[in-house]
Amino acid sequence: MFTKEEKKAIIQRFWVQFDAYCNTVPELARKKKKWILHDTKIGHLDLKFDSGRDYAMVALEINHRSESNRLRVFELLEKYRLILEQGFSNGLTWDFCYLNTKQQEVCRIYIKKEDLDLHRFSNWLTMYTFFAENMNLLQDNFLEIQEMLIEDVNLLNREG
Repeated sequence: MFTKEEKKAIIQRFWVQFDAYCNTVPELARKKKKWILHDTKIGHLDLKFDSGRDYAMVALEINHRSESNRLRVFELLEKYRLILEQGFSNGLTWDFCYLNTKQQEVCRIYIKKEDLDLHRFSNWLTMYTFFAENMNLLQDNFLEIQEMLIEDVNLLNREG
């Protein structure tokens, strides 16, 4: 077991080294800002890196407090399923009721790799590769639909 301070230091070191790793990936190295994450231009819709003691995950998350609002945006995203899943050989997992680490219900569209632990240094290179490849693909796919999705969400909001 790690102390709280040790865990914080490990996590911080992981992300600093992940950034350095990303600078070695040709398609990421030339980008000033690599990831849009919370800057999707759609409220309560984020791209996320996630990991636990036995997995790594790249996700598109709808985290609106209102279940009906979450589900409406999730349904809009389903219209673009083919585009979002482009390049993912086994597709993505679509979960309209995912319980996140804060025990909040969210909608998640994700790809997950099992048997990876951020606390094991020996897993880091595998996690870096998984995160970089899959987030880059998910982000590119999302950017293809972003403008149409913004219009759809705005229309949905006007309809109430």
